[in-house]
Amino acid sequence: MILKISTTHQPTADLGYLLHKNPTRLHEETFPFGKGYVLFPEINDEKAEAALLLDVDPVGLVRGGSTYDQYVNDRPYAASSFISSAMLAFFSTAMSGRSKERQEVADQAIPLQFELPVIRMRSGGDFVRSLLEPLGYELEFQPVGGKYFNLKGSIRTRIRDFLTHLYILIPVIDDDKHYYVDRNEIDKLTNRAKDWLPSHPMKDAIIQKFLRYDRILTKEAIARLAEFEPDLDEVEVPGTDQEEKIEKKISLHTQRLEHVTAKLAELGATSVVDLGCGEGRLIQLLLKQRQFKKILGMDVCVRSLEFAARRLHLSDAGDALRNRLELVHGSLMYRDSRIAGFDAAAIVEVIEHLDLPRLAAFERVVFEFAKPQNVVLTTPNIEYNAVFETMAPGQLRHNDHRFEWTRAEFQAWCDSICQRFGYRVAIEGVGEPHPEYGSPSIMGVFTR
Repeated sequence: MILKISTTHQPTADLGYLLHKNPTRLHEETFPFGKGYVLFPEINDEKAEAALLLDVDPVGLVRGGSTYDQYVNDRPYAASSFISSAMLAFFSTAMSGRSKERQEVADQAIPLQFELPVIRMRSGGDFVRSLLEPLGYELEFQPVGGKYFNLKGSIRTRIRDFLTHLYILIPVIDDDKHYYVDRNEIDKLTNRAKDWLPSHPMKDAIIQKFLRYDRILTKEAIARLAEFEPDLDEVEVPGTDQEEKIEKKISLHTQRLEHVTAKLAELGATSVVDLGCGEGRLIQLLLKQRQFKKILGMDVCVRSLEFAARRLHLSDAGDALRNRLELVHGSLMYRDSRIAGFDAAAIVEVIEHLDLPRLAAFERVVFEFAKPQNVVLTTPNIEYNAVFETMAPGQLRHNDHRFEWTRAEFQAWCDSICQRFGYRVAIEGVGEPHPEYGSPSIMGVFTR
């Protein structure tokens, strides 16, 4: 039974500090169900990987009073609650978010990946997506036989959030536990998952499976976690503040949204899909214009969609607004029939949040499958960053940006899109231009 954890964060040696494990040593623990080991099979300039291995003794399971009474089963091989127990033993300090040597790294979002070579997905792949994608994961899984899959996931987040996601959700995916549950399991949920589980769209299903369908414990856990639900009036949407502070001097964000709205109106679109709609600021402007009769907002972040619904007053909306506007959860990495058939798509400051290797999937989803008549897309112009006094050389506008392009790089990408998918493009600047560095944002208007 194996769990692999890796990162491309630089320097890669930080992974050992974050996990509180010396990469040059083999770390070993003895459990009632067998032995566990942590080692680092790969550390180089590009990547660091740690592996948690469990050698489960099937005879010891039966004799040790677990919930299993047969010697022959899949528990020595398929990832399960044994992994969670071992994670708590090996990574408890990392899960708390503490790092004596690298606290500043422990407190920031970094690229992280996991791989479970074998895990049972009893409820199927769609269910697994519904668990992990709302948290921001990009997933891959390949069948290895029956209901067993090789599962990989990648995300940019803090190490403590990453580990607690896996700690809670691996037993939920497997839909079993190797021990009897009691109220101590409720404490695990509230202590380890209070920062993300209360707002998760699958909260009730996660709690139910984690507690092995015990109705009394489930009811109590739901009530306790309700205490940690965020107040949307007091909490800011993550991911927007840093970039807006940098750009505040020229109110670029407002200019960008108004520019996109005007361009969509100029194109004559009556139906618009806002891909990566965030908290609904562009949609708020679109709703003010009667020309836009059908609007769909889609985002991978459930929390952002909750803010959007509140901003747009959907809870007390009448039939007219509900017939005109819809918000949906979804990823731009996967083909989705809901975003097809629109006059125009707006993609405002989204692509720079995607890993470059995943950009090809985004391109096909939008330009090949959804293929709106028009696409209005904006992204930062990295050349203009030299104008911002608060930015250091080489710094990107937000720590979640995976890249930022020069004007020439953006032009080359747009030309490639047109050649492959049958569009033509006009490129404009957004915001007051600098004589040398151009405009702060670049906009491509694609038409087919």
